Amino acid sequence: MDFSKEGLKEQLEFEGFTPEEIEYAVNNCKVDWFEEAVGKADSYLDSMSFSREGLYDQLEFEGFTPEEIEYGLKSVGY
Repeated sequence: MDFSKEGLKEQLEFEGFTPEEIEYAVNNCKVDWFEEAVGKADSYLDSMSFSREGLYDQLEFEGFTPEEIEYGLKSVGY
């Protein structure tokens, strides 16, 4: 499952981790957030149709940064 940094924080909070544990985990995991944006964009396009703007908005809603979103969109052909 692909997450933005913010999305991962929200998921860990939902699972009951403390703010300190969440910050430690996010700061110490070796994740390429740009590739996570590609994976998330790809998974959305596999299941439904999106305009470029619609996919951008969805990735923004998921917590990706504008730079990560643009990288993800370009990587999936948008």
